[in-house]
Amino acid sequence: MAETPRYIETLPRRGYRFIGTINAVAELGVQAIRSIAVLPFLNLSADPENDVFCDGTTEEIISAVSQIQNVHVVARTSAFAFKGKQVDVRTVGQKLNVQTVLEGSVRRVGDHLRIASQLVNAADGYHLWSEKYDLAMKDVFAIQEEIANAIVQRLEVTLDSEQRPLFRAGTDNLEAFRHYTQGRSLFFQRGPHLIRSVEHYRRAVALDSNYALAWSGLADAYNLVFFYGLARPDACLPYAKEAAQQAMALDPSLAEGHTSLAMCHLFHDRDRQSAESEFLYSLELKPRNSLARMWYGLFHLQWAQGRFEEGLAQTTQAVQIDPISPNARAFQALTYLAIDADRSLATALETLQIDPNFFPGQWAHLTALNLQGRHTEAAEVGEAAIRLLGRSVWMLASLARTYAYSGRRADSEAL
Repeated sequence: MAETPRYIETLPRRGYRFIGTINAVAELGVQAIRSIAVLPFLNLSADPENDVFCDGTTEEIISAVSQIQNVHVVARTSAFAFKGKQVDVRTVGQKLNVQTVLEGSVRRVGDHLRIASQLVNAADGYHLWSEKYDLAMKDVFAIQEEIANAIVQRLEVTLDSEQRPLFRAGTDNLEAFRHYTQGRSLFFQRGPHLIRSVEHYRRAVALDSNYALAWSGLADAYNLVFFYGLARPDACLPYAKEAAQQAMALDPSLAEGHTSLAMCHLFHDRDRQSAESEFLYSLELKPRNSLARMWYGLFHLQWAQGRFEEGLAQTTQAVQIDPISPNARAFQALTYLAIDADRSLATALETLQIDPNFFPGQWAHLTALNLQGRHTEAAEVGEAAIRLLGRSVWMLASLARTYAYSGRRADSEAL
Protein backbone atom coordinates (compact mmCIF):
# COMPACT_ATOMS: atom_id res chain seq x y z
CA MET A 1 0.00 0.00 0.00
CA ALA A 2 1.14 3.53 -0.59
CA GLU A 3 2.13 5.87 2.23
CA THR A 4 -0.11 6.19 5.31
CA PRO A 5 -2.17 9.41 4.94
CA ARG A 6 -2.10 12.33 7.42
CA TYR A 7 -5.29 13.29 7.72
CA ILE A 8 -40.60 9.11 22.48
CA GLU A 9 -51.24 7.25 29.23
CA THR A 10 -51.22 10.81 28.66
CA LEU A 11 -48.99 13.17 30.50
CA PRO A 12 -49.77 16.21 32.66
CA ARG A 13 -51.16 19.04 30.60
CA ARG A 14 -49.58 22.45 30.70
CA GLY A 15 -52.46 24.80 29.88
CA TYR A 16 -52.99 23.80 26.26
CA ARG A 17 -55.84 21.78 24.80
CA PHE A 18 -55.12 18.12 23.97
CA ILE A 19 -56.85 16.26 21.17
CA GLY A 20 -55.71 12.66 21.01
CA THR A 21 -56.37 9.36 19.33
CA ILE A 22 -54.39 6.19 19.90
CA ASN A 23 -54.35 3.15 17.64
CA ALA A 24 -52.70 0.20 19.39
CA VAL A 25 -51.37 -2.60 17.24
CA ALA A 26 -51.18 -5.81 19.23
CA GLU A 27 -49.57 -7.72 16.39
CA LEU A 28 -46.45 -5.60 16.62
CA GLY A 29 -44.75 -7.00 19.67
CA VAL A 30 -43.18 -4.73 22.25
CA GLN A 31 -39.76 -6.19 21.66
CA ALA A 32 -40.03 -5.48 17.93
CA ILE A 33 -40.34 -1.74 18.45
CA ARG A 34 -36.77 -0.89 19.15
CA SER A 35 -35.81 1.42 16.31
CA ILE A 36 -37.25 4.71 15.10
CA ALA A 37 -36.65 7.48 12.59
CA VAL A 38 -38.04 10.94 13.36
CA LEU A 39 -38.72 12.59 10.02
CA PRO A 40 -38.63 16.38 9.62
CA PHE A 41 -41.97 17.85 10.70
CA LEU A 42 -43.91 19.38 7.79
CA ASN A 43 -44.58 23.11 7.71
CA LEU A 44 -48.30 23.54 6.89
CA SER A 45 -48.14 27.30 7.44
CA ALA A 46 -48.08 29.91 4.72
CA ASP A 47 -44.82 31.40 6.01
CA PRO A 48 -41.73 29.47 4.89
CA GLU A 49 -39.87 30.96 7.87
CA ASN A 50 -41.71 28.39 10.00
CA ASP A 51 -39.51 25.75 8.42
CA VAL A 52 -36.91 26.72 10.99
CA PHE A 53 -39.34 26.04 13.84
CA CYS A 54 -40.34 22.69 12.31
CA ASP A 55 -36.72 21.65 11.90
CA GLY A 56 -35.91 22.71 15.45
CA THR A 57 -38.80 20.71 16.86
CA THR A 58 -37.65 17.65 14.95
CA GLU A 59 -34.09 18.02 16.16
CA GLU A 60 -35.11 18.43 19.80
CA ILE A 61 -37.23 15.26 19.64
CA ILE A 62 -34.40 13.31 18.02
CA SER A 63 -32.00 14.54 20.68
CA ALA A 64 -34.33 13.59 23.57
CA VAL A 65 -35.28 10.16 22.22
CA SER A 66 -31.65 9.39 21.41
CA GLN A 67 -30.94 9.17 25.12
CA ILE A 68 -33.22 6.15 25.61
CA GLN A 69 -31.25 2.99 26.21
CA ASN A 70 -31.84 -0.01 23.92
CA VAL A 71 -33.64 1.99 21.23
CA HIS A 72 -31.96 2.73 17.93
CA VAL A 73 -32.72 6.30 16.83
CA VAL A 74 -31.58 7.42 13.40
CA ALA A 75 -29.42 10.51 13.57
CA ARG A 76 -30.35 13.93 12.27
CA THR A 77 -28.60 13.97 8.93
CA SER A 78 -30.12 10.73 7.64
CA ALA A 79 -33.62 11.66 8.88
CA PHE A 80 -33.39 15.09 7.24
CA ALA A 81 -32.44 13.50 3.93
CA PHE A 82 -36.19 12.90 3.46
CA LYS A 83 -37.17 16.53 4.05
CA GLY A 84 -39.55 17.82 1.35
CA LYS A 85 -39.81 14.40 -0.30
CA GLN A 86 -42.96 12.33 -0.74
CA VAL A 87 -41.62 8.94 0.31
CA ASP A 88 -43.60 5.93 1.53
CA VAL A 89 -42.75 5.06 5.12
CA ARG A 90 -41.92 1.52 4.03
CA THR A 91 -39.17 2.94 1.85
CA VAL A 92 -37.93 5.02 4.76
CA GLY A 93 -37.89 1.94 6.95
CA GLN A 94 -35.86 0.01 4.42
CA LYS A 95 -33.34 2.77 3.75
CA LEU A 96 -32.82 3.59 7.42
CA ASN A 97 -33.27 0.05 8.76
CA VAL A 98 -35.94 0.98 11.34
CA GLN A 99 -39.22 -0.62 12.46
CA THR A 100 -41.06 2.64 13.23
CA VAL A 101 -41.27 6.13 11.77
CA LEU A 102 -42.48 9.26 13.55
CA GLU A 103 -44.07 11.82 11.24
CA GLY A 104 -45.40 15.23 12.20
CA SER A 105 -46.71 18.55 10.97
CA VAL A 106 -46.96 22.07 12.31
CA ARG A 107 -49.56 24.69 11.39
CA ARG A 108 -49.05 28.18 12.78
CA VAL A 109 -51.61 30.99 12.71
CA GLY A 110 -50.36 34.04 14.56
CA ASP A 111 -49.22 32.86 17.98
CA HIS A 112 -51.31 29.67 17.82
CA LEU A 113 -49.86 26.29 16.89
CA ARG A 114 -51.46 22.99 15.93
CA ILE A 115 -48.95 20.14 16.02
CA ALA A 116 -49.84 16.66 14.83
CA SER A 117 -47.63 13.61 15.27
CA GLN A 118 -48.06 9.95 14.42
CA LEU A 119 -46.02 6.83 14.91
CA VAL A 120 -46.16 4.42 11.98
CA ASN A 121 -45.11 0.81 11.57
CA ALA A 122 -42.59 0.98 8.75
CA ALA A 123 -43.25 -2.59 7.61
CA ASP A 124 -46.91 -2.03 6.59
CA GLY A 125 -47.64 1.69 7.04
CA TYR A 126 -50.11 0.98 9.89
CA HIS A 127 -50.58 3.81 12.42
CA LEU A 128 -49.56 2.76 15.92
CA TRP A 129 -50.77 5.99 17.49
CA SER A 130 -51.44 9.60 16.65
CA GLU A 131 -51.87 12.73 18.70
CA LYS A 132 -52.65 16.40 18.11
CA TYR A 133 -51.76 19.38 20.23
CA ASP A 134 -53.22 22.90 20.32
CA LEU A 135 -51.00 25.38 22.09
CA ALA A 136 -49.72 28.89 22.24
CA MET A 137 -46.38 29.59 20.64
CA LYS A 138 -44.86 30.32 24.05
CA ASP A 139 -45.44 26.66 25.05
CA VAL A 140 -43.33 25.30 22.22
CA PHE A 141 -40.60 23.83 24.42
CA ALA A 142 -43.17 22.09 26.64
CA ILE A 143 -44.73 20.46 23.59
CA GLN A 144 -41.40 19.18 22.37
CA GLU A 145 -40.88 17.45 25.70
CA GLU A 146 -44.47 16.13 25.58
CA ILE A 147 -43.98 14.47 22.21
CA ALA A 148 -40.65 12.94 23.19
CA ASN A 149 -42.13 11.41 26.37
CA ALA A 150 -45.18 10.17 24.45
CA ILE A 151 -42.90 8.31 22.06
CA VAL A 152 -41.19 6.60 24.98
CA GLN A 153 -44.51 5.49 26.49
CA ARG A 154 -45.98 4.28 23.19
CA LEU A 155 -42.90 2.22 22.53
CA GLU A 156 -43.50 0.68 25.98
CA VAL A 157 -39.85 0.83 26.79
CA THR A 158 -39.22 -0.13 30.40
CA LEU A 159 -37.29 2.75 31.87
CA ASP A 160 -36.51 3.71 35.39
CA SER A 161 -36.36 7.37 36.31
CA GLU A 162 -32.64 7.61 35.64
CA GLN A 163 -33.05 6.32 32.10
CA ARG A 164 -35.94 8.57 31.06
CA PRO A 165 -34.77 10.91 28.33
CA LEU A 166 -33.43 14.18 29.58
CA PHE A 167 -35.03 16.92 27.53
CA ARG A 168 -32.80 19.84 26.82
CA ALA A 169 -34.66 22.72 25.21
CA GLY A 170 -31.68 24.77 26.28
CA THR A 171 -33.38 28.15 26.02
CA ASP A 172 -36.75 29.86 26.54
CA ASN A 173 -35.86 32.46 23.94
CA LEU A 174 -37.62 31.58 20.68
CA GLU A 175 -35.44 33.89 18.63
CA ALA A 176 -32.28 32.33 20.05
CA PHE A 177 -33.76 28.90 19.31
CA ARG A 178 -34.43 29.98 15.71
CA HIS A 179 -30.86 31.12 15.17
CA TYR A 180 -29.50 27.96 16.80
CA THR A 181 -31.59 25.83 14.44
CA GLN A 182 -30.46 27.79 11.40
CA GLY A 183 -26.88 27.46 12.53
CA ARG A 184 -27.28 23.68 12.85
CA SER A 185 -28.76 23.39 9.37
CA LEU A 186 -25.90 25.33 7.81
CA PHE A 187 -23.32 23.46 9.87
CA PHE A 188 -24.37 20.12 8.41
CA GLN A 189 -24.02 21.48 4.88
CA ARG A 190 -20.31 22.08 5.48
CA GLY A 191 -18.12 24.08 3.11
CA PRO A 192 -18.64 27.85 2.91
CA HIS A 193 -21.98 27.42 4.74
CA LEU A 194 -19.89 27.13 7.92
CA ILE A 195 -19.21 30.88 7.92
CA ARG A 196 -22.95 31.61 8.01
CA SER A 197 -23.37 28.89 10.63
CA VAL A 198 -20.97 30.80 12.88
CA GLU A 199 -23.00 33.98 12.37
CA HIS A 200 -26.27 32.32 13.48
CA TYR A 201 -24.70 30.63 16.49
CA ARG A 202 -23.22 33.98 17.55
CA ARG A 203 -26.68 35.57 17.36
CA ALA A 204 -28.14 32.73 19.42
CA VAL A 205 -25.67 33.18 22.29
CA ALA A 206 -26.01 36.96 22.09
CA LEU A 207 -29.76 36.56 22.63
CA ASP A 208 -29.28 33.98 25.41
CA SER A 209 -25.81 33.80 26.90
CA ASN A 210 -26.85 30.75 28.99
CA TYR A 211 -27.64 28.63 25.93
CA ALA A 212 -25.06 25.86 26.35
CA LEU A 213 -26.02 23.95 23.19
CA ALA A 214 -25.56 27.09 21.11
CA TRP A 215 -22.13 27.71 22.63
CA SER A 216 -21.18 24.13 21.77
CA GLY A 217 -22.49 24.57 18.23
CA LEU A 218 -20.48 27.77 17.88
CA ALA A 219 -17.33 25.95 18.96
CA ASP A 220 -17.94 23.18 16.44
CA ALA A 221 -18.54 25.65 13.62
CA TYR A 222 -15.36 27.58 14.41
CA ASN A 223 -13.39 24.35 14.55
CA LEU A 224 -14.63 23.28 11.14
CA VAL A 225 -13.97 26.73 9.68
CA PHE A 226 -10.35 25.98 10.57
CA PHE A 227 -10.49 22.34 9.50
CA TYR A 228 -11.74 23.21 6.02
CA GLY A 229 -9.23 25.99 5.64
CA LEU A 230 -11.82 28.80 5.46
CA ALA A 231 -9.90 31.08 7.84
CA ARG A 232 -6.53 31.36 9.50
CA PRO A 233 -6.17 29.33 12.71
CA ASP A 234 -5.79 32.44 14.87
CA ALA A 235 -9.07 33.80 13.48
CA CYS A 236 -11.14 30.82 14.65
CA LEU A 237 -9.42 28.37 17.01
CA PRO A 238 -9.18 30.65 20.10
CA TYR A 239 -12.88 31.50 19.69
CA ALA A 240 -13.74 27.80 19.37
CA LYS A 241 -11.92 27.05 22.64
CA GLU A 242 -13.64 29.96 24.41
CA ALA A 243 -17.08 28.82 23.19
CA ALA A 244 -16.47 25.19 24.21
CA GLN A 245 -15.33 26.25 27.67
CA GLN A 246 -18.44 28.44 28.04
CA ALA A 247 -20.66 25.48 27.10
CA MET A 248 -18.94 23.33 29.72
CA ALA A 249 -19.19 26.04 32.41
CA LEU A 250 -22.94 26.27 31.77
CA ASP A 251 -23.59 22.51 31.59
CA PRO A 252 -20.77 20.07 32.42
CA SER A 253 -23.09 17.13 31.59
CA LEU A 254 -23.65 18.22 27.99
CA ALA A 255 -22.25 15.50 25.75
CA GLU A 256 -22.05 17.82 22.76
CA GLY A 257 -19.93 20.23 24.78
CA HIS A 258 -17.40 17.54 25.58
CA THR A 259 -17.15 16.69 21.89
CA SER A 260 -16.54 20.36 21.13
CA LEU A 261 -13.85 20.54 23.78
CA ALA A 262 -12.21 17.39 22.45
CA MET A 263 -11.91 18.97 19.02
CA CYS A 264 -10.42 22.10 20.60
CA HIS A 265 -7.83 19.98 22.37
CA LEU A 266 -6.88 18.53 18.99
CA PHE A 267 -6.81 21.65 16.86
CA HIS A 268 -5.96 24.42 19.32
CA ASP A 269 -3.98 22.67 22.06
CA ARG A 270 -2.47 19.74 20.15
CA ASP A 271 -3.22 17.70 23.28
CA ARG A 272 -4.09 14.15 22.20
CA GLN A 273 -4.53 12.73 25.70
CA SER A 274 -7.05 15.38 26.79
CA ALA A 275 -8.86 15.10 23.45
CA GLU A 276 -9.31 11.35 23.80
CA SER A 277 -10.51 11.73 27.39
CA GLU A 278 -13.19 14.22 26.29
CA PHE A 279 -14.29 12.05 23.35
CA LEU A 280 -14.70 9.04 25.66
CA TYR A 281 -16.67 11.03 28.25
CA SER A 282 -18.90 12.49 25.55
CA LEU A 283 -19.67 9.00 24.24
CA GLU A 284 -20.31 7.74 27.77
CA LEU A 285 -22.90 10.51 28.19
CA LYS A 286 -24.41 10.02 24.72
CA PRO A 287 -23.29 6.84 22.94
CA ARG A 288 -25.35 7.57 19.81
CA ASN A 289 -23.62 10.86 19.07
CA SER A 290 -22.60 10.30 15.46
CA LEU A 291 -20.53 13.51 15.31
CA ALA A 292 -18.43 12.37 18.25
CA ARG A 293 -18.02 8.92 16.68
CA MET A 294 -16.85 10.44 13.40
CA TRP A 295 -14.29 12.72 14.98
CA TYR A 296 -13.08 10.08 17.42
CA GLY A 297 -12.63 7.78 14.44
CA LEU A 298 -10.56 10.34 12.58
CA PHE A 299 -8.59 10.92 15.79
CA HIS A 300 -7.41 7.31 15.60
CA LEU A 301 -6.35 7.74 11.99
CA GLN A 302 -4.43 10.98 12.26
CA TRP A 303 -3.41 11.47 15.88
CA ALA A 304 -3.42 8.09 17.68
CA GLN A 305 -0.33 6.54 16.18
CA GLY A 306 -1.61 3.60 14.19
CA ARG A 307 -4.85 2.63 15.97
CA PHE A 308 -6.52 2.37 12.58
CA GLU A 309 -8.88 -0.54 13.34
CA GLU A 310 -10.25 1.34 16.37
CA GLY A 311 -10.83 4.39 14.20
CA LEU A 312 -12.66 2.35 11.59
CA ALA A 313 -14.86 0.82 14.33
CA GLN A 314 -15.89 4.33 15.42
CA THR A 315 -16.74 5.62 11.94
CA THR A 316 -18.56 2.37 11.15
CA GLN A 317 -20.76 2.98 14.22
CA ALA A 318 -21.35 6.53 12.99
CA VAL A 319 -22.63 5.13 9.68
CA GLN A 320 -24.91 2.72 11.54
CA ILE A 321 -26.34 5.63 13.56
CA ASP A 322 -26.57 7.93 10.53
CA PRO A 323 -26.82 5.55 7.53
CA ILE A 324 -27.42 8.02 4.71
CA SER A 325 -25.30 10.85 6.02
CA PRO A 326 -22.65 11.74 3.46
CA ASN A 327 -20.47 13.06 6.27
CA ALA A 328 -20.49 9.81 8.26
CA ARG A 329 -19.73 7.79 5.15
CA ALA A 330 -16.97 10.17 4.07
CA PHE A 331 -15.31 9.81 7.48
CA GLN A 332 -15.58 6.05 7.11
CA ALA A 333 -13.87 6.32 3.73
CA LEU A 334 -11.10 8.37 5.33
CA THR A 335 -10.48 5.81 8.08
CA TYR A 336 -10.33 3.04 5.47
CA LEU A 337 -7.42 4.88 3.84
CA ALA A 338 -4.82 3.38 6.12
CA ILE A 339 -6.28 -0.14 6.00
CA ASP A 340 -7.79 -0.88 2.59
CA ALA A 341 -7.50 1.51 -0.35
CA ASP A 342 -10.11 -0.40 -2.36
CA ARG A 343 -12.70 -0.19 0.42
CA SER A 344 -11.82 3.48 0.88
CA LEU A 345 -12.48 4.19 -2.78
CA ALA A 346 -15.76 2.22 -2.77
CA THR A 347 -16.96 4.05 0.36
CA ALA A 348 -16.00 7.43 -1.11
CA LEU A 349 -18.07 6.61 -4.19
CA GLU A 350 -21.00 5.63 -1.92
CA THR A 351 -20.66 9.05 -0.28
CA LEU A 352 -20.86 10.78 -3.65
CA GLN A 353 -23.94 8.73 -4.58
CA ILE A 354 -25.65 10.29 -1.54
CA ASP A 355 -24.39 13.79 -2.38
CA PRO A 356 -22.24 14.28 -5.52
CA ASN A 357 -21.20 17.77 -4.35
CA PHE A 358 -20.15 16.82 -0.82
CA PHE A 359 -16.63 18.12 -0.33
CA PRO A 360 -15.23 15.50 2.08
CA GLY A 361 -16.49 12.80 -0.29
CA GLN A 362 -14.62 14.40 -3.17
CA TRP A 363 -11.48 14.65 -1.08
CA ALA A 364 -11.70 11.02 0.04
CA HIS A 365 -12.22 10.02 -3.61
CA LEU A 366 -9.09 11.85 -4.72
CA THR A 367 -6.98 10.47 -1.88
CA ALA A 368 -8.08 6.86 -2.41
CA LEU A 369 -7.25 7.13 -6.11
CA ASN A 370 -3.80 8.38 -5.22
CA LEU A 371 -3.27 5.43 -2.89
CA GLN A 372 -4.04 3.15 -5.82
CA GLY A 373 -1.54 4.97 -7.98
CA ARG A 374 -4.26 6.35 -10.27
CA HIS A 375 -2.86 9.87 -10.19
CA THR A 376 -4.27 11.11 -13.51
CA GLU A 377 -7.81 10.20 -12.41
CA ALA A 378 -7.16 11.73 -8.98
CA ALA A 379 -6.08 14.99 -10.62
CA GLU A 380 -9.27 15.07 -12.68
CA VAL A 381 -11.34 14.61 -9.48
CA GLY A 382 -9.46 17.40 -7.71
CA GLU A 383 -9.70 19.83 -10.62
CA ALA A 384 -13.43 19.20 -10.99
CA ALA A 385 -13.97 19.64 -7.24
CA ILE A 386 -12.19 22.99 -7.24
CA ARG A 387 -14.26 24.22 -10.17
CA LEU A 388 -17.43 23.09 -8.44
CA LEU A 389 -16.73 23.77 -4.77
CA GLY A 390 -14.10 26.51 -4.74
CA ARG A 391 -10.43 26.69 -3.83
CA SER A 392 -10.41 24.85 -0.51
CA VAL A 393 -6.99 24.67 1.12
CA TRP A 394 -7.50 20.92 1.61
CA MET A 395 -8.22 20.26 -2.01
CA LEU A 396 -5.49 22.54 -3.27
CA ALA A 397 -2.88 20.82 -1.11
CA SER A 398 -4.08 17.36 -2.14
CA LEU A 399 -4.14 18.31 -5.80
CA ALA A 400 -0.61 19.65 -5.51
CA ARG A 401 0.48 16.30 -4.05
CA THR A 402 -1.33 14.53 -6.87
CA TYR A 403 0.50 16.60 -9.49
CA ALA A 404 3.78 15.74 -7.80
CA TYR A 405 2.98 12.02 -7.85
CA SER A 406 2.28 12.19 -11.58
CA GLY A 407 5.44 14.12 -12.37
CA ARG A 408 3.79 17.52 -12.96
CA ARG A 409 6.30 19.37 -10.79
CA ALA A 410 5.66 22.87 -12.11
CA ASP A 411 1.89 22.53 -11.58
CA SER A 412 2.48 21.16 -8.11
CA GLU A 413 4.77 24.01 -7.12
CA ALA A 414 2.37 26.58 -8.55
CA LEU A 415 -0.40 25.32 -6.24
